[in-house]
Amino acid sequence: MSLQGIHHVAYRCRDARETVDFYRQHLGMDFKLAIAEDRVPSTGADDPYMHVFLDAGGGNVLAFFELPTAPDMDRDRNTPEWVQHIAFRVADHAELLATKARLEAAGIDVLGPVNHGIFDSIYFFDPNGHRLELAADKGTAEDLERLRAVADDMLEEWSRTRRAPRHAAWLHED
Repeated sequence: MSLQGIHHVAYRCRDARETVDFYRQHLGMDFKLAIAEDRVPSTGADDPYMHVFLDAGGGNVLAFFELPTAPDMDRDRNTPEWVQHIAFRVADHAELLATKARLEAAGIDVLGPVNHGIFDSIYFFDPNGHRLELAADKGTAEDLERLRAVADDMLEEWSRTRRAPRHAAWLHED
């Protein structure tokens, strides 16, 4: 098998229109298409839904389901809020800062920029409570190769100890 990429990633939303409007207005995403059914094709269940698809750039698609007859959506309370997020790449640090200013001017709380060594990020939430990250790469090819070279060793050490290996500590050290 040879994977060709991610076709789309789907999440739940409270309101399809509000979600499409948010991603159009604040992230400049194009609304690609909508599919609505009263019966779920994969299960045959009677469960009406609206499925919307947004262009996330580079051939990537972000999709959402509005499920009007399902219980109110919630998040996994056993997972910290910062873990589950959708991260998008932006062109550079200047675009990251400009987007942060635009989001804050629209009344959206933004955290960051946060230095991750090989990229800087800002964080905020969409109207559904999904945490979003915008990331501006800054690592060199050498930085990425250095990380790739220790990835297996780090995973092996983590698997044995469940403690953070120090192989890539240089990412967050001055």
